Amino acid sequence: MISPKTADRIATVVFSVIATFFVVLLLGLLGYIFYRGLPVIDWHFLTSPPKTMEAGGGVGIQLFNTVYVLVLSLLITVPLGVGGGIYLAEFARRGPFTELVRLAVEVLASLPSIVVGLFGFLVFVYYTGWKFTLLGGALALTIFNLPLIVRVTEDALRAVPRDQREASLALGVTRWHTVVHVLLPSAVPGILTGIILASGRAFGEAAALMFTAGMTTLPLDFSNWDLFSPSSPLSPMRPGEVLSVHIWKLNAESLVPDRLRISDGASALLVLVVLLYNVFARWLGRAFYRRLTASE
Repeated sequence: MISPKTADRIATVVFSVIATFFVVLLLGLLGYIFYRGLPVIDWHFLTSPPKTMEAGGGVGIQLFNTVYVLVLSLLITVPLGVGGGIYLAEFARRGPFTELVRLAVEVLASLPSIVVGLFGFLVFVYYTGWKFTLLGGALALTIFNLPLIVRVTEDALRAVPRDQREASLALGVTRWHTVVHVLLPSAVPGILTGIILASGRAFGEAAALMFTAGMTTLPLDFSNWDLFSPSSPLSPMRPGEVLSVHIWKLNAESLVPDRLRISDGASALLVLVVLLYNVFARWLGRAFYRRLTASE
């Protein structure tokens, strides 16, 4: 028989080895990507448009499209996802309808990206007549991210100590006021984690955006800020190739002579954008949480 102390030491060593393995694996992947891609990144690479047949192109338009479609997606996903999580955690009663909502969330969370892409192509491209648009890509990303934010919001609200909820209600405060001013401030870190995870998935998604946002980009006029102009950078109704789709296209069908060099630089840039976004989002969430708790 193994003594409890020995079993504890063995378990500690095993879990430490597993954690170290994942850290080394992550550092190895990041090191390889940065080693090949960082020397490619410069101001010209970040701002110049891609070339069709010539060497020396950049990824400026693709980088802008990536950030823009993420912002569009979050503007749709966050209100719906947080609202759905609040409903399931605080207002939904046990019954067939609630179970149906939970089942729908689970099914949406398990859909393959290619299925969502084909669904988005059928609905947001073909039936609507929009053709390839950044708005269609944002709606396809919403299908991906909505279940995650709903579940994270629900779990974050349920993790708030029950005493806080009961104390607020005992003072005669309405349930909605309790949710907004007591539960949500405490659940902000968990909800923020879900938003960051959803954003990271949106940054790396290619299949769904390939079938909805398209694989081409029109020449953009950055002096034109008319939302209804197809040449405006802020127009959601224009096609727009994002970084992840551009990387796939470079490695699959591009005829650019330096396609591997551009692909390495775009891959390193995409990882850097994800890392910077995570750091900024966590800082913003902590600042928002401190402001909420200070005002209470």
